[in-house]
Amino acid sequence: QVQLVESGGGSVQPGGSLTLSCVVASGYSFNFKSMGWFRQAPGKEREGVATIDNDGRTDYLEAVKGRFTIFEDNAKKTLYLEMNSLKPEDSGLYYCAADADVPAQALIPWVESGRQPDYWGQGTQVTVSS
Repeated sequence: QVQLVESGGGSVQPGGSLTLSCVVASGYSFNFKSMGWFRQAPGKEREGVATIDNDGRTDYLEAVKGRFTIFEDNAKKTLYLEMNSLKPEDSGLYYCAADADVPAQALIPWVESGRQPDYWGQGTQVTVSS
């Protein structure tokens, strides 16, 4: 069972920045078809934020385009989400996900339709408030 371990969440004021990390635990390969970040706010459905495929192609939720950047470091087996100009509506529990078969451009609708990626992390909390 692959382990994904997120970190980097915290509390920031509106306009602030955070960078989330998702490390693939040692002993496991970083060779996934797609990886992504999802978030869930209290009382709301989980939504896709950003995805990346193994060719580096990315896709973003419209609401975060221009503010968030997803990228990965293969040598460190780590997925990142750089978040700038944070807004209160960005608050939530952020999860990373990985799948061996689902293409990156399909990962968000795949999850939002109720299906599960191969692997989830445990989540890291992001709170944006003044």
